[in-house]
Amino acid sequence: MQGKIIKGIAGFYYVNVVESGLYECKAKGSFRKNGIKPLVGDEVELEVLDEEEKIGNVTKILPRKNELIRPAVANIDQALVVFAVTEPKPHYNLLDRFLVMMERKEIPVILCFNKTDLAEHPEIAELEEVYASCGYPVMFTSAKKEENIEKLKQMLKGKTTSIAGPSGVGKSSLINLLQSGVQMETGSISRKIARGKHTTRHSELIMISPDSYIMDTPGFSSLYVNDFEKEELKYYFPEFSPYEGKCRFNGCDHIHEPGCAVKEAVESGAIHKIRYEDYTEMYRELKEKKRY
Repeated sequence: MQGKIIKGIAGFYYVNVVESGLYECKAKGSFRKNGIKPLVGDEVELEVLDEEEKIGNVTKILPRKNELIRPAVANIDQALVVFAVTEPKPHYNLLDRFLVMMERKEIPVILCFNKTDLAEHPEIAELEEVYASCGYPVMFTSAKKEENIEKLKQMLKGKTTSIAGPSGVGKSSLINLLQSGVQMETGSISRKIARGKHTTRHSELIMISPDSYIMDTPGFSSLYVNDFEKEELKYYFPEFSPYEGKCRFNGCDHIHEPGCAVKEAVESGAIHKIRYEDYTEMYRELKEKKRY
């Protein structure tokens, strides 16, 4: 039998099997012996020990297409990153760090800016200008007025989506709207996993339709981009790619070099200044790291 791990708490894994329900499973000892830990989002094979009580063992983890360390999840199709247009104003540097992390993992990103009901037009226009030019899909929503919620649901259809964002941006309100049609299913899952109902530090997949899952990603407050070389960073800013090979020097890092096509694009407005400033800040951090 095959299913997807939707939650893991204290050595128990809750596996959703389409048309069969939710099974409470332990992982086989061989996983521990081999240093392998099942993750939320894993597609797994399980053996059923008690069909009535829905108890089983995870016997095999199927190959992962990707995995994240923080949060510890696997097989994410895309990330929905939620910021507010205002109250609080977007923290560009934090957002750009998240985008770099997703680019490294080759996970597509949808940008969602919530609270349009509180925003002025210039605030919305600036966000669109900064990020639409990078090639990311940009959505503007109002959870309060339920604007663009159906459009957002369509973008999540058939995918497992990690939802991330800082506190106070209306993320919980959006998640409740996205799964409002399946309150019964999420309620039964909560009863089955009564122990972990209030432990928001755990990652959990919520089914919004038979082939669509969302996952709230807790702990999104500070991201440190420091586990790769500074020379790699430029490849994680998609708007730089049209200028690769057009700089005066091969291997240009787009920082101090003369005749840099990326810096010229920043001057002309083709690459947004905010994005370039965040790039240079991350580059300096990576350079500092090399000294120690």
